[in-house]
Amino acid sequence: MTRSARLRTHSREPRPTSRPLARAGLLVAAIGVALLAGLVGTIAAMNVIGPKASPPAMASAHFADETQSSGLAHTYGGGSEFEVGGGVAVFDCNGDGRPDLYLAGGANRAALYRNDSQVGGSLQFTKLGGSATDLADVNGAYPLDIDSDGIVDLALLRNGENILLRGLGGCRFERANERWRLDGGNAATDAFSATWEGAASLPTLAFGNYVRPELQDPHHLCYDNELVRPVASGNVYAAANPLTPSWCALSMLFSDWDRSGRRDLRVSNDRHYYLPDEGQEQLWHMAPGEPPRLYTEADGWALVQVEGMGIASYDLNGDGFPEYYLTSQAANRLQRLDAGPSRPRYDDIGFKAGVTASQPFSGGDTRPSTAWHPEFADVNNDGYLDLFVSKGNVEQQPDYAQRDPSNLFLGQPDGRFREVADVAGILSFDRGRGAALADFNMDGLLDLVEVNYGTQTRVWRNVGAGSADRPAPMGNWIALRLTQSGSNSDAIGAWVEVRIDDRVVQREVTVGGGHAGGQLGWIHFGLGQLDHVDVRVQWPDGTKTDWMPMRANAFGTIERGAATIQPWTPGRG
Repeated sequence: MTRSARLRTHSREPRPTSRPLARAGLLVAAIGVALLAGLVGTIAAMNVIGPKASPPAMASAHFADETQSSGLAHTYGGGSEFEVGGGVAVFDCNGDGRPDLYLAGGANRAALYRNDSQVGGSLQFTKLGGSATDLADVNGAYPLDIDSDGIVDLALLRNGENILLRGLGGCRFERANERWRLDGGNAATDAFSATWEGAASLPTLAFGNYVRPELQDPHHLCYDNELVRPVASGNVYAAANPLTPSWCALSMLFSDWDRSGRRDLRVSNDRHYYLPDEGQEQLWHMAPGEPPRLYTEADGWALVQVEGMGIASYDLNGDGFPEYYLTSQAANRLQRLDAGPSRPRYDDIGFKAGVTASQPFSGGDTRPSTAWHPEFADVNNDGYLDLFVSKGNVEQQPDYAQRDPSNLFLGQPDGRFREVADVAGILSFDRGRGAALADFNMDGLLDLVEVNYGTQTRVWRNVGAGSADRPAPMGNWIALRLTQSGSNSDAIGAWVEVRIDDRVVQREVTVGGGHAGGQLGWIHFGLGQLDHVDVRVQWPDGTKTDWMPMRANAFGTIERGAATIQPWTPGRG
């Protein structure tokens, strides 16, 4: 029996043990929505996530589909063994400041695209071939500077051996598993995260693995997830340690949820592949030099079971602690820390915030949605965070929507969100997977790239308040990048704070989360009408800078130890 045929024995069609629960859950959800419908007017006045800010939200930005003219011609595809992958890595591979793309291919070969877009111009990409990068069986990729040499490396997630690519500059890469002594294994890997622990010279890596076709035990259908730490001294890795119990993971994220300075590991698991009385979402306590341990109910960790696809994190309410958005089939979750930093106990505020997104908002298909990549960012630069969620049926699951467009939710002053994907011009019925919001033409507006399963990857240019023929800016913005000497050159684990009016917007710098891909590079903040702001950084070791002024509509680099933000201009290095 082929690998593909074996995988079909573990089809994502609901198992008999989970079908009644799934249908019951949908029925309860439907009844709940009906009962609460009469309360919408009252709830609309609530501030669900934080204090109400005075400046009004702006209208939606507009996006122009530039796929055909961009030079981007790539399709992620393959059989059932590739259905749950499809990531994109966004990073600068040649040091010119513009974000480039590495696209997973599944059964097709992955591809590296250099960004040749002019400032403020149309989006243009050039495909760069290379034996190191053009690999088959790639589900996703994450950028990070593993050896802290100032050149971005890549972690490739594959069906088969995972591979670390060392950046050589000029968008050139070399295989580095042997250099860093990483055993890439032979699992089906779809999730990844990385962090630096203590004074280690190399990052700690977490790999999340999926279905193991030959396993028939309902208690154990997945490859074990793995934690890879560097040896105590030297620049190589020790043998991987399994993170057990393991279930089929589709997203992982190291995050300082309690602001202790310790980055614990969230794991989002696909509940289709665990029994209802066994599996759940996980949070691993991570302390340097100690084995990881799972948080339990005794610690305050509450049982959450979703078809875990992706994780997005951001401090949405300014309390200093990140909220987490978990994508799934049917209702997604937005988790807010309930008990403060003493216990990892979370409330689900997704319904109140308007982002459960349990059904398609357009297209006429009323079956439950299937969501993948979530990402918080400010696409209209009004100072309120927005949320993009990619969507698409796994393949042809009859219980779930076939016409399932991705969502773009605009953030509002009271912490709620409203759907604008159709108004924004990104309405599509392709089967979305990985995605990224990034400023490809360096004009201060975040563009969109989305990988689709079985159809062409698409890219949209953000034209602001204008049109494709006449783009127009909207709102002010800043973009920052952090640097420090020694290991962890990009300051993964730092927090960036920006004072916007009477609010402080805080963002944690992470590697991981999303779905099968992530970004490394400019950190974007919308400012509304403000023409200058103050910025502060908490470095990974907890040290804080003073507040530093920065003018709007500019790029700037914050180097550890410097007292000011160094301006950077596109085209000048």
